[in-house]
Amino acid sequence: MKPQIAVLDDYQQVAFQSADWSAVRENAEVTVFSDHISDPDELVNRLAPFEVLCVMRERTPLPEHVLKRLPKLRLIISTGTRNASIDTKAAAELGISVSHTGYVESGAPELTWALLMALLRHIPAESRNFREGGWQTTVGIDLKGKTLGIVGLGRIGAKMARFAKAFEMKVIAWSENLTEEKAHRAGAELVSKERLFKEADIVTLHLVLSERSRHTVAEPELKLMKPSAFLVNTSRGPLVDEKALLAVLQSGAIAGAALDVFDTEPLPSDHPFRSLPNVLATSHIGYVTEETYKVFYQDTVKAIQDWLGDQK
Repeated sequence: MKPQIAVLDDYQQVAFQSADWSAVRENAEVTVFSDHISDPDELVNRLAPFEVLCVMRERTPLPEHVLKRLPKLRLIISTGTRNASIDTKAAAELGISVSHTGYVESGAPELTWALLMALLRHIPAESRNFREGGWQTTVGIDLKGKTLGIVGLGRIGAKMARFAKAFEMKVIAWSENLTEEKAHRAGAELVSKERLFKEADIVTLHLVLSERSRHTVAEPELKLMKPSAFLVNTSRGPLVDEKALLAVLQSGAIAGAALDVFDTEPLPSDHPFRSLPNVLATSHIGYVTEETYKVFYQDTVKAIQDWLGDQK
């Protein structure tokens, strides 16, 4: 029998459009799943026949208790350069190889800036009002002269600083290991965490999720923010204490939030984030671009071909 390969969580059904799979499909059976399964037992039942899993970022976690129930699995290919939802230690112990693809870094900061601008200029509301026959129902906020607080000044955070400078904003930044020299190179001023949340008109998060960074933004930080301030999170949901954020948004203690990431994904249909008037939210689409998907799936195809070559 030909090797069995599964492509998971192809929500937009574009895997075969984004790369040439013909050589792989000549030598293996490829099954593409466009729906998402959260239940571990259902997931194991679906994945049991497959030797290779192609996963899209962290959409489907593969912890030890799932991997142990997939005896046929030999290779996991994850899009992106890291995937914290795969238990790589357990995979190694079970003889399962894990590989990663390349990544296009422009998508996430571009979406972040789009959300930031749409939030402050009420673009979704104005577009909706326009379609319903209305005209000029909100008052927007200028970016010029405002302070952007960047939590995490890595590659994406540094790009956000450059965007902000182009809009004549003041940029301040904080993270645990950030130095004055690095902040200066990015065009930002290094400040304390407390000062950042007190002074920023907009706080944007750009940290890698880890046990140390989990809930970097919690009730104490949110209470420091000005009533006119906004929070933007396009990195990872658990960087923010979701219950604390809901509380300040529901009470109006901060002006609003733009969110692309959440503790649970896909977000439940009845979640308050879907209906709060001061929340602008999207469904984790920061990396979802044609250019990024081409890199993801082309690299995935190459990794499969290499693996198939090793099996001969």
